[in-house]
Amino acid sequence: MKKLFSLLTLMTLICSVSFAQVQTQIAASEAADGGPMLKFETVVIDYGEIEQGSDPLRVFNFENTGDAPAIIKNAKGSCGCTVPSYPKEPIMMGEKGKIEVRYDTKRIGKFTKTVKLTTNYSDAPIVLTIKGKVNKKPAEPDAIPSSAPSILNNSGR
Repeated sequence: MKKLFSLLTLMTLICSVSFAQVQTQIAASEAADGGPMLKFETVVIDYGEIEQGSDPLRVFNFENTGDAPAIIKNAKGSCGCTVPSYPKEPIMMGEKGKIEVRYDTKRIGKFTKTVKLTTNYSDAPIVLTIKGKVNKKPAEPDAIPSSAPSILNNSGR
């Protein structure tokens, strides 16, 4: 039974990797034929270890290196905690743009989330990834009440 499960898992992994490679090759061949092409500085942003409630915004910068205007039709986060914003107008040849992504940094723990971009030049989505770890914000020390007797105020002379 263990061998059957292992074989099934291996076959699923091989099929997944093969499909991903085919999609990448399709996108590359479509771009080679001319038309728009978005070139990202990076497709993965690591927040690193951050404190709960930290700045949620990260930016993916890109440039249209193709020979036609690029249109981002949609940008969808993998969950409600990942909210992207993107340019709605066409990105002209040689023009730069950005995809802003906000992650809910109130959620504690490790995370890996994706944003899928649907464009006018490929059926395969562009996948952007954010990852990191949100650590619990340290508790603030209790303040000393103002009505507490003070050691410094020694009026018993």
